[in-house]
Amino acid sequence: MGRPGTRHGQLGLHQLRLHVFESQQTIYAHDFSLLSPDAQEDNVNKRDPALLLSPALLRTTRLGLPPLSANMAVQSTLRGVEPLKRLHAYYAKLFIGKYRATSRSTRLLATLALLLSIIASGAGGRRWWRNKATEKEEGRRLLRRNSGLKNKDGSRTLVVPYGDSTSKVTIHPTKPTTFDAHRRLFLNPPRASGMVDGQPTPHLQAKPGLNLAFLHQFLSLLSIMIPRWRSKETGLLLSHGVFLLLRTYLSLVIARLDGEIVRDLVAGHGKSFTIGIIKWCGIGAVASYTNAMIKFMQSKVSIAFRTRLTRYIHDLYLNDNLNYYKLSNLDGGVGQSADQFITQDLTLFCTSAAKLYSSLGKPFVDLCVFNYQLYCSLGPLALSGLLSNYILTATILRKLSPNFGKLKAIEGRKEGDFRGLHARLIANAEEIAFYGGAEMEKAFLNKEFVSLKKWMELIFTLKIRYNILEDFVLKYSWSAYGYLLTALPIFLPSWGGIGGAAELLETTVKGGREQGRMKDFITNKRLMLSLADAGGRMMYSIKDLSELAGYTSRVYTLISTLHRVEANAYYPQRGTSAELYSLSDVQGTTQKGYDGVRLENVPVVAPSLFPSGGDELIDSLSIIVHSGEHLLISGANGVGKSAISRIVAGLWPVYRGLVSKPRSVGTDGIMFLPQRPYLSVGTLRDQVIYPDGEFEMRDRGRRDSELQRIIEEAHLGYLPEREGGWDTRKEWKDVLSGGEKQRMAIARLLYHEPRYAFIDEGTSAVSNDVEGILYETAKEKGITLITISTRASLKKYHTFNLTLGLGENGDEWEYERIGTEKEKMNVERELQELREHIGRVQEWKDRHAEIEKELAKVWVDGGDVLQAPEVQAAVGEGDE
Repeated sequence: MGRPGTRHGQLGLHQLRLHVFESQQTIYAHDFSLLSPDAQEDNVNKRDPALLLSPALLRTTRLGLPPLSANMAVQSTLRGVEPLKRLHAYYAKLFIGKYRATSRSTRLLATLALLLSIIASGAGGRRWWRNKATEKEEGRRLLRRNSGLKNKDGSRTLVVPYGDSTSKVTIHPTKPTTFDAHRRLFLNPPRASGMVDGQPTPHLQAKPGLNLAFLHQFLSLLSIMIPRWRSKETGLLLSHGVFLLLRTYLSLVIARLDGEIVRDLVAGHGKSFTIGIIKWCGIGAVASYTNAMIKFMQSKVSIAFRTRLTRYIHDLYLNDNLNYYKLSNLDGGVGQSADQFITQDLTLFCTSAAKLYSSLGKPFVDLCVFNYQLYCSLGPLALSGLLSNYILTATILRKLSPNFGKLKAIEGRKEGDFRGLHARLIANAEEIAFYGGAEMEKAFLNKEFVSLKKWMELIFTLKIRYNILEDFVLKYSWSAYGYLLTALPIFLPSWGGIGGAAELLETTVKGGREQGRMKDFITNKRLMLSLADAGGRMMYSIKDLSELAGYTSRVYTLISTLHRVEANAYYPQRGTSAELYSLSDVQGTTQKGYDGVRLENVPVVAPSLFPSGGDELIDSLSIIVHSGEHLLISGANGVGKSAISRIVAGLWPVYRGLVSKPRSVGTDGIMFLPQRPYLSVGTLRDQVIYPDGEFEMRDRGRRDSELQRIIEEAHLGYLPEREGGWDTRKEWKDVLSGGEKQRMAIARLLYHEPRYAFIDEGTSAVSNDVEGILYETAKEKGITLITISTRASLKKYHTFNLTLGLGENGDEWEYERIGTEKEKMNVERELQELREHIGRVQEWKDRHAEIEKELAKVWVDGGDVLQAPEVQAAVGEGDE
């Protein structure tokens, strides 16, 4: 090709074929010698992307080509029609086409529907305004806090106050089939996860990390959080994803608009600059709304995940299998901090999981879109550099990143221990105060806090080092690398994509393109900044993933332990045999539906935490209690009296033998009154009807008048008037005295009227006369009493007596009817011993007086008696 100034150069340029690439469109070369000036002008005006060329080739005065229109001399850009304009034109054309295609009757019906909607909206607004005015004048209408319905399918519909009205919330219980389906995920993990080393659940000291175990744990929890694709959570995730994609699209629009504004500013095009500013403000409003909705949808996803997991855990934690007791007192898989797992760790996990969706999903989409845009603008060399930069950065950060998952897991455990010490202090404040143990408890708390503090300081120290590296790599090195890539079209135009092609064209025809360079640079810079932000968030997510691994391990441990308790899936460790009376050595049977209470060859064993074995209290116990045969269980402290009630209630395992009991707990079944009366949160009515709620009470046709009669039988008839009525809410454990608490427990017994009742020291704080009335009232209602007490005065209210703690080792027992000849002989023998003791009372009194007289003397060496000081002084003066 000749020089541009020669004829051969002009003919060469006249025959030039160019290949220009812009975004997704390819500009094919055309022979302009075959086009007329009118055709060239028409193609330029129409901005046909197949014929759009740089204006430098169309300058007629320098190339000797046919004259062109004045429009061809105007500097053009390599951008197509504005995306918003194309979108507006498309929908305008679509609307006009649909409007013309519809019939007249359809338009009439649509107009009528619009009018009806406006009228209905106006009527609704008027009603709302009227209700607000009425509320302002008369006050807000009070709503019941504890109203609701129990549905046939077992779910509950709660009616709760919400704003100025009520809201219905339906709570569906988790189906047993769901628990069965999930049990294999939590108790039988795949071997590839590395979690089957003889223990189905991860230990609290396990080191979580980004491995296959984390993947299995997270997917197992995800099956609970998103149970099916048509669930509410799926819709929230899709809505969240739509806003994330919209934000990516707006980032592209803003990048292009930013370049246009700077170009118009440099060129001095005031009108175009003003229009660009107006567009910027409009797009900014949409972007602000989108950003707010992204955060809102992330919060909605988090609370939806937490709701699913919380209800799932509650259904598994609080059920008829008494897992809430066994979890801490028998299993020990989560220690004594189940509340820490359910409240704090679960919340952190759901927040981190919801954040992960946006911190990984949106950056991934941004990386794909922005990389493609930069590939079109900067060429394949820039794309290769970007990809290599991602891989190098991820490798460096991954290698130098601390194990945040392990650190967070240990921090959560230490937080739970510190919180547990405070909870124990609150629960035992009175006992600690009597002992004066404040200093010792403070030492315990300070020691645990120092341990937590040192661990947190270690985490902060590691974070400082990692953040320095992370910020330098992601912010400064990436920015410098981005400047190098955006300079490729200028310094290496042959490798610079569309920008490089434009540079080659401009330099060939001796035309400057400072404005085009400015626009392209600003656009590419904006894209690079967005790309750096997306890549940075992807790299930051490495740390977030590590922390999520720690939270995932904690929540997975809780649920897997609950499944183990629910299924009684206790097995000895690989290569060992089950320890005697451990949870893996339970061989007894429990029969429900029996009309009575029966124990056949049942050892009474105080269990230990798994996998240790328990302590045997009684080798084998066999008793049977039929309806109407009241039993008194007596004996010294620590011989296993309360242990029998725990075994019958199902709190302790039946290691051997058979336990038979009624099927249900409560009305027409069996009921247990513990040694420490429990007062629930709620109204005075709730204390009487516990564990029932007001729903069940109304459903059974019970009224407050009947409750009044019941508490009068329990000698508590004065409480409603004293406390302000049945709907009064107080901290009842602080309001009622010890005797009132025990009588409240008896009132619950009289309300439910079970066939059998275990009473463990239930009247120790009640006077003897009231105690007798309470026992007689319960027997009149047909309740068979099984009382645990050391008070012999209760024998007259019972038929049989089970005495524990006999024999040399205290492991023998005796079961006999009260009032037999043997018992009479024992009583007579005890009376004879008392008479002998009474006959020696005077002798004991005389001896007591002698001892006091002897103790009044003060002895010195030699046996001489030292007289009173004043007497000794007087004698000394007389001698002188």
